[in-house]
Amino acid sequence: MTDHALLLVNLGSPASTEVADVRRYLNQFLMDPYVIDLPWPVRRLLVSLILVKRPEQSAHAYASIWWDEGSPLVVLTRRLQAVMREQWRHGPVEIAMRYGEPSLQTVLTRLAGQGVGEITLAPLYPQFADSTVTTVIEEAKRVVREHRLAVKFAVVPPFYDQPEYIQALTASARPYLEAAPFDHLLLSFHGLPERHLTKLDPTGSHCLKDAGCCRNAPPAVLATCYRAQCMRTAAAFATSMGLPDGKWSVSFQSRLGRAKWIEPYTEARLDELAKQGVKRLLVMCPAFVADCIETLEEIGDRGREQFVAAGGEELVLVPCLNDNLQWGEALNTLCERAPVMA
Repeated sequence: MTDHALLLVNLGSPASTEVADVRRYLNQFLMDPYVIDLPWPVRRLLVSLILVKRPEQSAHAYASIWWDEGSPLVVLTRRLQAVMREQWRHGPVEIAMRYGEPSLQTVLTRLAGQGVGEITLAPLYPQFADSTVTTVIEEAKRVVREHRLAVKFAVVPPFYDQPEYIQALTASARPYLEAAPFDHLLLSFHGLPERHLTKLDPTGSHCLKDAGCCRNAPPAVLATCYRAQCMRTAAAFATSMGLPDGKWSVSFQSRLGRAKWIEPYTEARLDELAKQGVKRLLVMCPAFVADCIETLEEIGDRGREQFVAAGGEELVLVPCLNDNLQWGEALNTLCERAPVMA
């Protein structure tokens, strides 16, 4: 019997904080048609313009949060790998990055060469988006097809409302929410351009701005609506924590370019909350399962500075799930029941 491997897949990171490495990483990331969904010539032109100044800016940001062991995202994913090796009983546990190293191609070809015939693919994204989940699955399919690998996949679907995930999220956040009184909890999810949602809407009429619409999204819409899934995660977490309405809210961060992105924007909410008299603000980022530049630098550094400048007193960043043991147990359960990919 061949081994059944578990492959944890995260977004990725530059190899270092050198501008050349950051440029190489950003080029690979932004040229993915699932990330910037424009025709290749337009995408190439746009990305080339972005790469004029962005790599140097991003390199500075990465340097401000880089650890001695390397990129926080990669280090934390490796720590989760160690946790999962104690959970997964069917074969090896490996990690891969969609962009950068270790690449999906490198890891998949190595596993197949070792005689692994079954792989459970676990994209580490709670909510569905083409730019996260779909691109991982399609890249895995490409590698198998082009290298003629004799492997079959099971794929962990988005787990935005799965009880195991919500319970792990609650358990990891509870010490921070109960440590001291706070005025408000902001759940800041990664943003997406609106067109990424509307193009997948099978009804053609799902509203992007009415939270009530997201709460009541029919199954066909919910299956591919990132915003609705984020709202479900936030509501389930608030219920699990016993947070009353008005004590928490949702926003979306990390906009890039001039396209219309889903709202409300995190930058705007930080100013609004400070002006409303919120002094001690807690921020969680439930679209990420590992702390990274978007949490540590964008929220933990720049977001904190912005909130204090707007009149707030303290912003506390609640860590992501990272290598929390209960998260490892929850993830193992999700992986055990992952359906085989057709």
